[in-house]
Amino acid sequence: MSVRKKFRELIAAPGMTMAPGAYDALSAKIIEQQGFEAMVAGGYAAMGALLAAPDTGQSNMRDYADHYARICGAVNIPVYVDADTGFGGVNNVRQMVRAFEAAGVAGLFISDQVFPNRCGYMAGKQVIPVEEMLAKMKAALDARRDPDLVIVARSDAFGVEGIDAAIERCQMYMDLGCDMAKPMGADSIEQFKRVLREVPGPQLANLSHANSTWKTTPKELEAAGAALCTFPSAALFAAVGSVTRAMMALKTHGNFDAVKNELSPLDDYYELVGLHRQTATEDGYLDAARAVIEKAKARKK
Repeated sequence: MSVRKKFRELIAAPGMTMAPGAYDALSAKIIEQQGFEAMVAGGYAAMGALLAAPDTGQSNMRDYADHYARICGAVNIPVYVDADTGFGGVNNVRQMVRAFEAAGVAGLFISDQVFPNRCGYMAGKQVIPVEEMLAKMKAALDARRDPDLVIVARSDAFGVEGIDAAIERCQMYMDLGCDMAKPMGADSIEQFKRVLREVPGPQLANLSHANSTWKTTPKELEAAGAALCTFPSAALFAAVGSVTRAMMALKTHGNFDAVKNELSPLDDYYELVGLHRQTATEDGYLDAARAVIEKAKARKK
């Protein structure tokens, strides 16, 4: 089964799938190793990892496509990604969908913010007219080659015009034929339940460390009916905390004794990155080559 079919099955299945966020290929591998069935790769984490910068729209489509390709190439589970505003008009959106599809993503979401896109939890957002967003989403739907690619519209109108406007936009995005539509920022359990009632289709929840005020729990969201719950920046924040403590220990004490329990054992790291499997594969190819040489020698006798 393709990762895209798997992602659609997870969304449609009873219960809620938890999807942590990867910021690079290695963090994606760790997420998969821990048994999660899907993951998200967002712009917030990408900008932190690639540029050590806040998520204020300073990257481009090709950088994202390369970044997502490395993440998708490292794992065998669905990766749901951030497509910002689509990186331009309808023709840019079409190019983006083709590039992200080629990168291997299982699903993507596009925001109705003005360009440059900002993290949905940052101040200063603006949204484009709804007809412009509908045109972009139509272009995205028409551009996909694989019908199993999940295409989601995200409305940031909640933080600009309120929840009524965000829900109305999401209803129109679903009327257009999007697979899901999410009002960004409607994160309280009461708001989420209203969205579930009024916006057709499955609904995903977002518990981001970029939102310092969220108090809703995954169990509450699952009980309400969420199909998917993303944790887009958890791994990024965990990495920043752990690396900071390790470097502080080295600078202060000249060693890592104070944080030795946070450092991966060498064997565990090699198991994670597949060193032994890679070596075994190399040996297999050499064995095949030697067998051909031996056969050639035998013909000469």
